Amino acid sequence: MKADAIIEHCDVAVLSGDGAGEIRDALVALADGRIAWVGPRTDAPRFTSSDGGGAPPAYDAAGGWLTPGLVDCHTHLVHAGDRAHEFELRLQGASYEDVARAGGGIMSTVRATRAADEDTLARSAARRLARLLAEGVTTVEVKSGYGLDADTELRMLRVARRLEATHPVRVVTTLLAAHALPPEYAGRADDYIAAVSDEWVPRAARAGLADAVDAFCEGIAFTPAQCARVLDAARAVGLPVKLHADQLSDLGGATLAASRGALSADHLEWTSEAGVAAMAERGTVAVLLPGAFYFLRETRLPPLDALRRHRVPIALATDCNPGSSPLTSPLLAMNMACTLFRMTPAEALAGFTAHAARALGLHREIGSIEVGKRGDLALWAVRRPAELAYAMGAAPLVRRWFGGQAR
Repeated sequence: MKADAIIEHCDVAVLSGDGAGEIRDALVALADGRIAWVGPRTDAPRFTSSDGGGAPPAYDAAGGWLTPGLVDCHTHLVHAGDRAHEFELRLQGASYEDVARAGGGIMSTVRATRAADEDTLARSAARRLARLLAEGVTTVEVKSGYGLDADTELRMLRVARRLEATHPVRVVTTLLAAHALPPEYAGRADDYIAAVSDEWVPRAARAGLADAVDAFCEGIAFTPAQCARVLDAARAVGLPVKLHADQLSDLGGATLAASRGALSADHLEWTSEAGVAAMAERGTVAVLLPGAFYFLRETRLPPLDALRRHRVPIALATDCNPGSSPLTSPLLAMNMACTLFRMTPAEALAGFTAHAARALGLHREIGSIEVGKRGDLALWAVRRPAELAYAMGAAPLVRRWFGGQAR
């Protein structure tokens, strides 16, 4: 059997199917950027190099654990500025809504982002991305949403595409123009949603800049009807959809997302049992964001028991953004999911691999270690996978493979 490279003497967290499965003392063979063989080392066939020159190069994993490359399925990596001063205000008692209604919040970042050129945005985003890669990320979703005008929104998406061209990572782009109401549309939210739906979504699709479309369904953002119009516009041009849903109140966002066949509904702290059931029926993934829950000092837990009961896949993400989750550590997000949401370490790892891939519609390509899938892998110096969620501040990554190439 031909292979370009072999990884041996490792334990493998397969993460297939329901997110489970382990192979001890395993061997993984890579060929043409994909997984060519995986199984117990003692069962491995004889491999020859793909170039016909004897045995393929072998990497000794020295007993480490091999997992799929991590998938960060909800981030806002591209933006300018920071909001440390708002962090101070919230510690003095101001709520997230108070800050937003006073002209801070998202609009503070919008002003900084509109003033930044592509190179400036790319440099700052690259620094954040580097921290994700250092913790095993091989696929990252990047949203717009800090431009709130057509030109800046598309500029953000172009920067996200540049990250993929300059770094060993897959970038999935999402147009989030319906993130907040810009000041030039004050009192005219329906007009803004019309511009986003009728002009910006088709423009982003024609330019090939957006892989999906998102909206923020919340009292401080947009109504379910307004969000539905954006999602319908996306579906009309063939783009998948997702939704920021039920973070601060229950406006039926999860049900709305499911009704439009959304890939995911994200946040979900206030989602009802009916919303969870709707997600289960339509196959919509729940994306939980413990960084924002922690940073905003929220107390309403997402409905984890209901999600488990209805067998809704539960993904996790950093939600890296300047206002509510300035987090660039997937491993810390796993720990927060366990300590704050009472997820198990196994659920947390599946949340950053198999289920996160499903939340991006990429589960047939990445997210598990199976023959035929991309060779996006992460090797960790841990005795058991639970350590990835357990050891806060640890840096156990030994090596990444992206498309079968060691990075």
